[in-house]
Amino acid sequence: MSRPVILPSNRPAERFYRGGARISAFRGESGSAPREPEDWIGSTTTVNGEPELGLTRLPDGRLLRDAVQADPVEWLGEEHVRRWGADTRLLVKLLDAGQRLPVHAHPHDDFAASHLGRAHGKAEAWYILRGGTVHVGLRRDVGAAELADLVERQDVEALLGLLHAVDVGPGDVVWVPPGELHAIGEGVLLLELQQPEDLSILLEWEGFAIDGPALGHLGLGFDVALDAVNRRSRSADEVRTLVGAAPASGSVFPSDAGRYFRLERMPVDGEAVIEEGFSIAVVASGALTVGSDAVGAGSTLVVPHGAGAINVIGAGELLIARPPAP
Repeated sequence: MSRPVILPSNRPAERFYRGGARISAFRGESGSAPREPEDWIGSTTTVNGEPELGLTRLPDGRLLRDAVQADPVEWLGEEHVRRWGADTRLLVKLLDAGQRLPVHAHPHDDFAASHLGRAHGKAEAWYILRGGTVHVGLRRDVGAAELADLVERQDVEALLGLLHAVDVGPGDVVWVPPGELHAIGEGVLLLELQQPEDLSILLEWEGFAIDGPALGHLGLGFDVALDAVNRRSRSADEVRTLVGAAPASGSVFPSDAGRYFRLERMPVDGEAVIEEGFSIAVVASGALTVGSDAVGAGSTLVVPHGAGAINVIGAGELLIARPPAP
């Protein structure tokens, strides 16, 4: 029987925004480059346009992508493979916003399939590890011409001002449906679950290490790319369905996120069990033994379906990320 695999950091270099020090601190690592703000955990997804960058390499030297494709049932289980083949349906990241991220959005499945030939769009949700401010959802409806004009003129103050600003703290969760405009504030450290694609439509780029006019529209031109953006406002009540405190244990994301991915919060005080199934486990705090491996805060593991149920002992908290239920 297979077993959980402890994963080292997997941090693509020279991303377009700053960050990384908080990931190093969380993982107990020394130092970081100034533009390594993401740790791609258990990744079978590449950075957009790259052949291998972003992929997780297992301790035995194999890419996780290749290991899953070679034995999908062992990794993902029969029911998952029957519905989705060797597609893990999941990408998990640690993200450290060393600067506020730009206002941006991600396409939904239909748009990504019809315009980009991709198997997924990009829904995402966040579990906050270190707090700050997040910007999500429009405060008022915005017309297509107005939005295009703000992007063309790079009126950053107006773009950011269109969004609800919400203060978040550790243990809060944020659900970002496809197409929803959002930005993560400087200083926030979070665990992100998303569909396994690297597709972003950037509405601002000044102060970021990226050629926004060339790369911000996914090669489609902004006249097409901005059609993927939700321009309908979110009321304060609606925003409260997107941003809120996670329960102390169990499933933490809103039910609408379940068609894309799942996250379980598992406090451990003595003994607990990670149920059977492919998952990415992150030790949020404490000192635990997962199966036969002693792990501390900041450790990350990939758990194959074939490993069965995994016993956990110790005192701390696990975050268990999974694909949608088949």
